[in-house]
Amino acid sequence: MDFEDHVRAALESLPAELRTAMSNVEIVVEGENREDPDLFGLYLGIPLIDRGESYAGVLPDKIAIYRIPLQEEFGDDPALLEEEIRITVVHEIAHHFGIDEDRLAELGWS
Repeated sequence: MDFEDHVRAALESLPAELRTAMSNVEIVVEGENREDPDLFGLYLGIPLIDRGESYAGVLPDKIAIYRIPLQEEFGDDPALLEEEIRITVVHEIAHHFGIDEDRLAELGWS
């Protein structure tokens, strides 16, 4: 399974209600973040809870999953790599729903 397949599998493993609730968000795989090459993922956008009526029709939010740092850190263990990709996907999607870093840490998703 290649990296994109792992990301796809992580998305498909989410409960249907959660996938349906996601709104106007694009999820992409990129090599690495130029500003922080060790970053595994990044959410760029306005969380659903903060969106107002005027948000309709705006460009989608973006979730980037960074292949290079994840593969460098966990690539020697395919099962661990798959799990860390899933954790990263869930973590970034949580930001889309307005869950901040502190709450994610409390929940064990940091």
